Amino acid sequence: MKVLIVTYYWPPAGGPGVQRWLKFVKYLRNFGIEPVVFTAENPFYPTIDETLAADIPGGIEVIKCPIFEPNNIVAKFKKKETEKSAGFLDPNPSFLSRVLLYIRANYFIPDARKYWVKPSVKMLENFLSNNTVDAIITTGPPHSLHLIGKRLKEKIGVKWIADFRDPWTSIDYFHLLPLTRSARKKHFKLEEEVVRAADQVIMVSNHAKKKYVGFNKAIDVITNGYDTEESLETVAHTLDEKFSITHIGSMNSERNPKALWEALSELCEENKEFAEDLELKFIGKLDDSIWDNEIAVRNFKDVKRINYVPHIEAKLNQRKSQVLLIVVNDYPSAKEMIPGKTFEYLQANRPIIGFAPEDGDLAEILTNTKSGIAIDFSNTQLAKKAISDLYKKYKSGNLELSSEGVEYFHRKKLTEKLSNIIKAVIKE
Repeated sequence: MKVLIVTYYWPPAGGPGVQRWLKFVKYLRNFGIEPVVFTAENPFYPTIDETLAADIPGGIEVIKCPIFEPNNIVAKFKKKETEKSAGFLDPNPSFLSRVLLYIRANYFIPDARKYWVKPSVKMLENFLSNNTVDAIITTGPPHSLHLIGKRLKEKIGVKWIADFRDPWTSIDYFHLLPLTRSARKKHFKLEEEVVRAADQVIMVSNHAKKKYVGFNKAIDVITNGYDTEESLETVAHTLDEKFSITHIGSMNSERNPKALWEALSELCEENKEFAEDLELKFIGKLDDSIWDNEIAVRNFKDVKRINYVPHIEAKLNQRKSQVLLIVVNDYPSAKEMIPGKTFEYLQANRPIIGFAPEDGDLAEILTNTKSGIAIDFSNTQLAKKAISDLYKKYKSGNLELSSEGVEYFHRKKLTEKLSNIIKAVIKE
């Protein structure tokens, strides 16, 4: 069997967007499926990580199509504005930023990669007429890629699977975009058309699936996961000496755990030894508003802020940390969100504190695996108690974790589930 995977993010792209399908491609051959990758020839990647190319299996066919991206033009005269992803909205935007965001939100629907749809359909229509492919898979965001799958299905009847790495209209920043009524309506219309037209839809969380079941009954959930890194397994590491709490990845203005800052501030004031032992580490983009208004103004003595490290180094930092911190955006659909880092946190086998709805998908995973606790965004007292309990174990030299069922989230295990879905779609 052969599948064609349409993805914008592919090495040397860094960050979370590339991980899911890079790992699926890595393991699909184990289950009798040969992947072919279709991606952009000249993409605009905010983050580059050359090390990820090592995960691409030998002999994988990669087809590339040139892409026109308005972001590239804007970047020439407003580089600072465009280095931020849509999910990293500036809480104090300049006038030019507001104008650019308005244009982006209302004229590039579903996103700024919309101009890649037509040339991609043309190139792939020709490729599929000369090559045997059993199904195509589109993965978004950018959700414009799903329109490629939809049009190919309409034109040549190819089996099509739409994978939503993140939701479309319920993604964390959607409600912050300055959308006109007609633009918002168009987003919802396109989203529904895509979900209805696909032969199979894949979501990453159960709450996300619930939103779409009225449009298509063929919906399955495959979460993100973690992978075994042989180069990491041989690296000796010891836990941080201090009581480190580490967040890895982006923390934007909507991903601001105010209850955490309050709890830590109170604990530092009440316990001078805790204040001396505490080490906060932020590896990844940290919004300036959080730094200026929440962290820099408090009495935290040891704070490390690192913009970006290669993926392997990030995973090593996870294993060394005493406690791992994960935060989802405080927004209407927060119950759906399971940040991709969750699963590598599970692999690291360190206690996890999550700031997320206590009845959401993230909370369920942390509870079921006995890996940590999810705390509602404003529950300062629970945050304070949870951190105090962890600190006491740290001081007694007993801050360990006995998690369960984490192996279910290994990328190879998840790829096996994907392969079964692909085979079922092809046989229909």
